[in-house]
Amino acid sequence: MPSADMRQDAVVIGGGFYGAVIAIYLAKERGFKRVVLMEREPALLARASYNNQARVHNGYHYPRSFTTAFRSRVNLPRFVRDWPDAVTQDFTKLYAIARRNSKVTAKQFERFCREIGAEIQPAEPAQQALFTDQLIESAFLVKEYAFDATKLASWATRELKESGVQVRLKTRVTDISNDPDGMLSVVAQNDNEHREQIRCGYVFNCTYSGLNQFKGDFSGTQTDLKQEITEIALMQAPSELEGMGITVMDGPFFSMMPFPARGLHTLSHVRYTPHMSWNDQRGIDPYHKLDQYECATRVDRMVRDVGRYIPSVLGAKYVDSLFEVKTILVKNESDDGRPILFEKHPELPGCYSILGGKIDNIYDVLEKLNAESL
Repeated sequence: MPSADMRQDAVVIGGGFYGAVIAIYLAKERGFKRVVLMEREPALLARASYNNQARVHNGYHYPRSFTTAFRSRVNLPRFVRDWPDAVTQDFTKLYAIARRNSKVTAKQFERFCREIGAEIQPAEPAQQALFTDQLIESAFLVKEYAFDATKLASWATRELKESGVQVRLKTRVTDISNDPDGMLSVVAQNDNEHREQIRCGYVFNCTYSGLNQFKGDFSGTQTDLKQEITEIALMQAPSELEGMGITVMDGPFFSMMPFPARGLHTLSHVRYTPHMSWNDQRGIDPYHKLDQYECATRVDRMVRDVGRYIPSVLGAKYVDSLFEVKTILVKNESDDGRPILFEKHPELPGCYSILGGKIDNIYDVLEKLNAESL
């Protein structure tokens, strides 16, 4: 039997960016005195918060989802305001529209940017010359940023400590249940096999790919989720592309973005970044599937295809790959939208499951929490 622990106001499960921000919010903004943050990894922001493109979106990425694009436009200046030390702005960002197989034309893309209020102007001749003219209809100079996850992790560590949040690393929650006295019961186990039971008023499930991997009374999310094992290649950019970020859309859809945490660039490709996928379900631990996956890089295929559009990419040097599980809402596969998942579980009063597809979605989550009478 797990050992009993003292009562807590809230347990936050997951020490990624969302979990850390929510724990700090509960302590500083909602007056929670006893908040515990549990993370299965040995460090904060070590999984999906780090293993991604490190893009602070400004809406350009989502011409087929106006709501997602507009929310990014609203949230980007707030993110820059709140985490200025973690945001990299000093690079040139280009979006280019493919002539063939694109789901949006250059004119449609330009009109879309005007509609959401995103800055856009034609690329300069030297910038346009980076692209193969036969394959690219037009290129645009835009304003988009990158973030350094290691700096966000340092911020989270400081703020959690100052806020009085208990942080327990290498600790995995296994069960969420109703307690006989009307509270919630959380069972957790650390790397030393020590199990403990915590009674609390609220549980915030911020485990990203692990949202449905709990026993007890937790019945899972009502929203269908899809899991993908993805690869993002880390590259040393050639001299022509240093200080630049480039996205080609909206069919070929690949990006080469600065990755501030390593001083490199990420290379991702809509065809080669996803390695395998499955519909999420209880009992199939996505992280276990990733651990068992061979993780053989597809960087050669990425570079070969991207090089057709941007020849100088052929001079990039491969350094490493970031393999991670990516979780998306099944209902948004067709339009590439990235709304948040924010579910209250009726069978577990006080239990919330929260998922965001982009780092700037955190403000949408906080707005939802502000409306809750915690």
